[in-house]
This record gives sequence, C-alpha cells and structure tokens, in this order.
Amino acid sequence: MKKRVYMDYNATTPVLPEVRDVLMDALDVFGNASSLHGFGREASALVEGARKAVARLIGAEPEEIVFTGGGSESNNSVLKMFSCGSSSCSCASLGRSSVVTSVIEHPSILSTARFLEHTGISVSYVSVDSYGRFDLDKLDELVTSDTALVSLMMANNEIGTLQDIKAAASIAHKKGALFHTDAVQAVGKVPVSVKELDVDYLSFSAHKIGGPKGVGVLYVRKGTPFCTFIHGGHQEHGKRAGTYNTQGIAGLGKACEIAQEKLGEESSRLWALREKLRQGIEENIKDVIVNGHPEYCLPGTLNVSFRGIEGEAILLGLDMMGVAVSTGSACASGSLDPSHVLLAIDSDPERAHGSIRFSLGWASTEEDVDYVLEVLPPVVERLRKISSVYSG
Repeated sequence: MKKRVYMDYNATTPVLPEVRDVLMDALDVFGNASSLHGFGREASALVEGARKAVARLIGAEPEEIVFTGGGSESNNSVLKMFSCGSSSCSCASLGRSSVVTSVIEHPSILSTARFLEHTGISVSYVSVDSYGRFDLDKLDELVTSDTALVSLMMANNEIGTLQDIKAAASIAHKKGALFHTDAVQAVGKVPVSVKELDVDYLSFSAHKIGGPKGVGVLYVRKGTPFCTFIHGGHQEHGKRAGTYNTQGIAGLGKACEIAQEKLGEESSRLWALREKLRQGIEENIKDVIVNGHPEYCLPGTLNVSFRGIEGEAILLGLDMMGVAVSTGSACASGSLDPSHVLLAIDSDPERAHGSIRFSLGWASTEEDVDYVLEVLPPVVERLRKISSVYSG
C-alpha cells in the first residue's frame, strides 16, 4: 500500500508539535513589540525570550542576535554591506574592496556575489575537492590585503559536506578580513559555536529546524562593522527595521530550545537512518555514486547519482509512490541546468543530472527508509529500461 514519506528536510521541515503550540499561543499576543504599553511589553517578552534561546544554541550573546526574514535576507545583509558606498558606514573603515566566497554556495550567496561584481567589487571563488571540501591552500592564496569579507558555507545544502570553518576563518582573520558563514543547513543538526568557530557573522533560518517559515537569524559579533540592509525604524538596535514578527520569532525560539536539548541523540539517530538508506541503495541498485564526504557530512543528508537516468524522472516516479525527495536546492528547482555543486566536485553533466538528494529530519523513521528501499529500485529499473543512454 502506498504511503507518504517526506525526505526533503533540507528544503524545509514540518513544524514541530511543540513549536505549533507556541505559534498558536503567540497569535493572542498581538501587541507591537516596540510599544511601551502592556500589550507591547508582552510581545517584547516573547521576542527577547526567543533571542536568548537562539543565542544559547549558537554560543552567542543575546545582543549579537538580529532577527531577519530568513536565511537569504541574512546572507544578503552581510554581502551587500560592502557595496553601500557610504563613507559614513562602519564597513567603510575597512578600506577594502574585494570579497571571497566559494563555487558551491547557496544561490542567495552566489546571486548576491554576481550583484557585487556588477557594482565593481572584485569577487574570487575558492574551489573544492571531489568530496566538496574547500581547498584551504587556495583560499589562503585568494585572501589578500584587499579582501574585506570571506563568506563560506558551513554545510552544503545539496551534498551535505561539512567544512572546516574554524580553519577558514583563521585564514581570513590572519589577512585582516571579516568572516561570514551561511550555517542554514548546519545549525540544529551539528554543534555550532560562534566563539569556537571565531566567525564575525553567521546566518540561519527557522524553517530548517522545525520552526516556521519567514523568520531567520543573523549573528553579528559585538563590535563588528554592520551596515543596515532594511532602513526604517529602530528595531534590532537599528540593524533591521520593521515590525517584529512576534509569532514567528517565538516559534523560532522554541525550535532552538528543542534543537539544543536533542542535538546529540537526534544527530546519531539521523546518521543511522542515513547509513541504512545508503547501504540499501548500494546493495540493491547498481551503477550508483554517493556524492559528498563519507565522514564530514550532515547526519540526515544523502546525495546519490544514478547512472543513465534523469534525476527529475526519479523524483516524479518516487512522488507517484508517495515519496518526496529533491534533485538539489529548492531555490534552484526551476532550472534545467545541472547542479553547480555536483559540477564543482568534478561530476560530469550526466552524473549531475542523475542525482537525487534524500534529506531526513525529526519525523523520519526506519519504516520510511524501508519503504523508500522498497519502491526506489523498481523506479530506477523501469527508467533505465527506457533510457537511451544507459548501457547497463
């Protein structure tokens, strides 16, 4: 019997039941959190309580947390600082005009990097090895005395590879550059401490950890230059204007509390499920390639290339059986181009086109994995029989 299985947690997650309860209760807290009267103070208490929960999860101080509309806004806020052109802005004190990022970043970083190039800012891109790990020697070459910012992701959203962010930040700081990490896929899944990593900025998003959509976080180290991205009111100490999304922020805070409480056991559980899925695929389907690092990898992420068939065809075949997976980043799902991440790890276009990302999360079970291993091999076999490129 067909069942419904969700294995696209890297795109978004179902809201945790405990978070849903907080969201419903917060609907009754309708005051503007910036208002001084009792209704406003009630809303402000929710916002500030969530701020403390976020700070605890990543080892920051509450005053270093800026609430945003999501991970993409957080990423844009950091990178676009260096194109503001204002001599009065704190970022102008750096006196530098170039940025370094990588070839496997999320579209919210890469698209912003292209925007910066159009404004005359020089952007360099560090390469990765066949597992998707940054070439730190190359990074050391690219960061110069003119580099204002280095922005590198902590965990890749497509293949799950984890990076040595502490080493990368050390290289940037040694050359006098600031360091930002897109930790959207990492926070809540692996331990993250901004102090231990020694980063200046860090981004993450609520809906990747069982929280609501439309709310994110930007960590800004105390004393670090910052240029306001959204102008208007005084909210967030002038760093991000706009009426507080009290309900969403309260939900984010609860999601962070749960993530901190269950991080170790949930990481181990998801890695076991991921390995069961990987072994089952390799044992039951021939001509497959597992993408990403075998050890330094997000516990719930498995990216597999199936030779001779299109990933989209597999996705649709699985969808007909009630299984939701992805062919890569949800933000690039409208594109027919092969994954830029898989091409960067020396995959040929055919291998890149034939990849599927399975990503598991808080509601994933062994029964889900068993069902996928039951329905996936027939889907692959059927597609290979009608493939014009698969030779077997």
